[in-house]
Amino acid sequence: MHEMTLGEKIANVGAVAVPFVGTIAAIALFWNSLVTPADLAIAAAMYLVTAIGITVGFHRLLTHRSFQTSKPLEYLFAAMGSMAVQGPVISWVADHRKHHAHTDREGDPHSPHVGHGDGVRGVLAGLWHAHTGWLISTQGRADWKRYAPDLYEDRGMRTIARRFVPLVFASLAIPALAGYLVSGTLAGAATGLLWGGLVRIFFVHHITWSVNSVCHFLGSRRFDTDDHSTNVFWLALPSLGESWHHNHHAFPRSAVHGLKRWELDPSALIISALEKLGLAWNVVRISSERQSQRIA
Repeated sequence: MHEMTLGEKIANVGAVAVPFVGTIAAIALFWNSLVTPADLAIAAAMYLVTAIGITVGFHRLLTHRSFQTSKPLEYLFAAMGSMAVQGPVISWVADHRKHHAHTDREGDPHSPHVGHGDGVRGVLAGLWHAHTGWLISTQGRADWKRYAPDLYEDRGMRTIARRFVPLVFASLAIPALAGYLVSGTLAGAATGLLWGGLVRIFFVHHITWSVNSVCHFLGSRRFDTDDHSTNVFWLALPSLGESWHHNHHAFPRSAVHGLKRWELDPSALIISALEKLGLAWNVVRISSERQSQRIA
């Protein structure tokens, strides 16, 4: 594993800092009623597109192969996930597979429990690393050929990974264009960029990273696993079902993370809809008998 370059660290810090500053500006505008329903609709639409790209695309489809679909749809999900600005698709998948190979042990890219010391200071240092700190130390370091050979050998996926920067710009240009088309003004384009671009990136980032940090520290557990993963109910809806993280670690290949009826899992509903439309097949589901065998 090679060390991150200074340029990579600066780029990652910028990817965290710029949406944060944009969100502060947006809060000030919202407080002064300088926001339109169109701005919020653009933000919501871009959030759903890019968050689904992460949860259904990067995670359940490409990392864990929880279901199968056509190559064009795989590539569409890869592009949607790339616009969430969390790194190129192959890097994301390799990092996440490495996380599962070394969960909460030495080698885990973003565990809050490894190498951070004891006491309150150790807890805070671990949570910081798992949430954001890993972006300037271990993010993108997993070997593509070792952890994501299927994607590395896929010419289309390599092309999408190489086009990460243009896809980031597209994720900013699309809401700006939508704002302009709705309002017919440059001011509308600017607020579309602010809400559908920067604010949306901020929320997608921090909700995703909360699965790394909060869902390995606080919450409930019911299965016998050798890690610290937890289920966090209040993150279920914004994370589109990803916060049933303990369930996921118990059954990594499951397309459904919300294993109980009341465990909201919008991503699983999307996969089921694709299945009914004939766009997804070989969907992995865990029987109640298998679940019972893993109860702690």
